[in-house]
Amino acid sequence: MDYVDDTFDFWEYFVETDIPRITYWFTLLLLPIGIGVCIICFAQLNNFELPRRRKFLFRMLFVSELIYLLTHFLREVLVEFRWYSLKYVLPPITFCEFLTSGLIVLFISLYLLDTADPQKFRLPIYAFFYIMGAVHVILLIVAQIYKLYFNYPNWDIGDGLIFIAYVRQDGYLISNIFPAMMMLADVAVLIGFRKRFEKRVVIAFIFYILLTVGAAIAQLLYEQAQFIIWATVISTIVLYITMMKQMTEDYKRKKTETVRLDTELSMAARIQEDMLPREFPAFPDRKDFDIYASMVPAKEVGGDFYNFFLIDDDTLGIIMADVSDKGVPAAMFMMASDMLLKNNMLMKKSPKEVLEEVNQQLCKNNREDMFVTVWLGILDLKTGKLTAANAGHEKPALKNAAGSFELYEDKHGLMVGYLDYVQYAEYELMLEKGSKLFLYTDGVAEATDADNQLFGTDRMIEALRTAEDGTPEELLQAVDKAIEGFVKEAPQFDDITMLCLEYKGAQND
Repeated sequence: MDYVDDTFDFWEYFVETDIPRITYWFTLLLLPIGIGVCIICFAQLNNFELPRRRKFLFRMLFVSELIYLLTHFLREVLVEFRWYSLKYVLPPITFCEFLTSGLIVLFISLYLLDTADPQKFRLPIYAFFYIMGAVHVILLIVAQIYKLYFNYPNWDIGDGLIFIAYVRQDGYLISNIFPAMMMLADVAVLIGFRKRFEKRVVIAFIFYILLTVGAAIAQLLYEQAQFIIWATVISTIVLYITMMKQMTEDYKRKKTETVRLDTELSMAARIQEDMLPREFPAFPDRKDFDIYASMVPAKEVGGDFYNFFLIDDDTLGIIMADVSDKGVPAAMFMMASDMLLKNNMLMKKSPKEVLEEVNQQLCKNNREDMFVTVWLGILDLKTGKLTAANAGHEKPALKNAAGSFELYEDKHGLMVGYLDYVQYAEYELMLEKGSKLFLYTDGVAEATDADNQLFGTDRMIEALRTAEDGTPEELLQAVDKAIEGFVKEAPQFDDITMLCLEYKGAQND
């Protein structure tokens, strides 16, 4: 019996004395590891393309965890010295430790909510989170004043030596009310919106919650042990690694998708480029006219397009158009519109008939409600008669043989593809030998500088007049140079497309 009693006494001593000390020394080893993981995770955030709000939550989470671990580590080290003078330093350090432990739980919960993105319950859940956070801070301040959570009693060991120690008070477990309530809310979010989370993230959060709750229960049995700090460090490390791994995979997936999209955009741009006439001189054997065109898309694939082609030996068709969008959808709509316009013009229909027919065809299957502005002209190369129609496009600029460039106030109709059964009007111009016609899209007039000022048609006309005696190519270069000098380093927001035709008279003239 004596032997049994001695064994029992030894076990009781071990449980009450050695277990807390073992957890203490293990904590001192674990804390620097947790601090290092926080610093690494914080540094790696710059490598991820995340929404601004989510990146902010992660930064605050890592900062809170870092402060929590640093303050806890600092307190444990300083308490070992037990100097009486530290009584003024240790309470604020411990206050920061308790404060940031709550912030860790808050930011984890906010990350969960941001990922779940509950539209209907967003405001009530946010309100609950912030109210609980305010309660946590208020309780912490009250506990600091009345020493409910912790205290630093003085030990007079004689010979004038007074030591100070950290002691948890009876109300210490009250500090776990806030984390417990937040974890219950986290569980509700995980269950209610489980389909919006990766399976491994759900497992990591369950591990985080169970380990923390288990540590709190163990703390009831061994008050001076360090189980809660263990649980916090281990569970958050697992949680961080899981979330960072997911972000890494999301980033790689997004990068792969971006590369694929860039490849597709490049292919679309080449296809679009091949659709447009781009070899100049376009008709080297023709002496009765000269034509030049250019397009600089704001994106890799633009919504503007131009075209010119011989309908027969004595008739030239010209198209200048602007689709209502940019990117791949606009490019697809552009190619369909271009083919429809060109095919109808080759059937020797008038500009009015072409626009009305194409409008009907585009309106039939146009679920995206896209439309296109079009200036369309048919030039009789023998006589110089130009028959044209304008479907909501920019006014052309015209220079007669003996004059200067001026905007031509032509008749405008509704955009093509916008509304069924639209009637279009056409008009005629007589081009003299030496006349020049300049067509463009709104990207020219609406080119914007750093002060949000528009280039405008006045500057465009002025640029045309500086080179009005030059070739069509030189005219476009002059406008390009004027735009570049105006916008300088400001980004290009719209496609810049231009075309210039010079009529030189019939070949037998």
